[in-house]
Amino acid sequence: MLVSSAINKINSLSSQKKPFLFIFDFEMEKPLVFELGNLPRNILIQTDLFSNANEQFAPEDLKHFNISPVNKNIFNSAFENVQKNIRGGNTYLLNLTFPSKIKTNLSLDDIFYGSKARFKIKYLDEFVCFSPEIFIEIKNDKIYSYPMKGTIEDNIPNAENVLLSDEKEIAEHYTIVDLIRNDLSIVAGNIKVEDFRYLEKIQSNNKNLLQTSSKISGELPKGYEKNLGNLICKLLPAGSVSGAPKTKTLEIIKENELGKRGYYTGVFGIYDGRDLTSGVMIRFIEKQKDGFYFRSGGGITSQSNAQTEYEELIGKIYVPFV
Repeated sequence: MLVSSAINKINSLSSQKKPFLFIFDFEMEKPLVFELGNLPRNILIQTDLFSNANEQFAPEDLKHFNISPVNKNIFNSAFENVQKNIRGGNTYLLNLTFPSKIKTNLSLDDIFYGSKARFKIKYLDEFVCFSPEIFIEIKNDKIYSYPMKGTIEDNIPNAENVLLSDEKEIAEHYTIVDLIRNDLSIVAGNIKVEDFRYLEKIQSNNKNLLQTSSKISGELPKGYEKNLGNLICKLLPAGSVSGAPKTKTLEIIKENELGKRGYYTGVFGIYDGRDLTSGVMIRFIEKQKDGFYFRSGGGITSQSNAQTEYEELIGKIYVPFV
């Protein structure tokens, strides 16, 4: 399905208040739109607005999860190229990501049912995503976004204060909030930052994490439902997983990552005929011919350190098991 076809289908369905699922890949080359009444059986979804997950799963069955991270030399080379672009003024925040091979006794279905996250999707036998990050929400003619930037393991002494006072994390969060404010202003008015850098706790299979997020809102124009597809696409790709300025940063990402991201860091969401919720597809495992790969990364700024960023990439390779 071409992007133009996906936009037209979303516009048509939302105008008729018909519920649907939408899935956009990062490069916006393979968008998918399904009416919820005709959703293929091999697509599993769980969100606040809709779920077709009905299996029971025993957490004690989750056993093996071994990681082989991306080669450090490959990461360091890309990191330095990004830093050159930052020094050259081409970007000031870039989300750099890589795939790491994992070995597990679990299937994609096992991971879907065994993981705990606000947004979960398992697509065919291709990938599973268990994301905590909202892309946008629409409620009562208002649009909301909750960008996440800043992560730390909560077993570090004084972890909350360390994260909240980290100058690099503060600068990165200010940048992404400003980017999302600008993005929302394309489609809405009266943009407000309602809550800035609040803490959230995430439990995983081998550690607990703290993350900082912000809440941003805007007021949508009357009759936005007729152009909901256009509205969504104007906000893509998500700023929190690309960077700023967005257009040039996307070029640098393409030059330095190992191939296309595909559906990783794309978005998926549900429109239920009245409200809309959607998630950014981070915390993502895909199945390739030679096994499973977990994709992860983080925001690079002028204050970033290669070793710290490499460790953060590895630290984000987890499944938040129930």
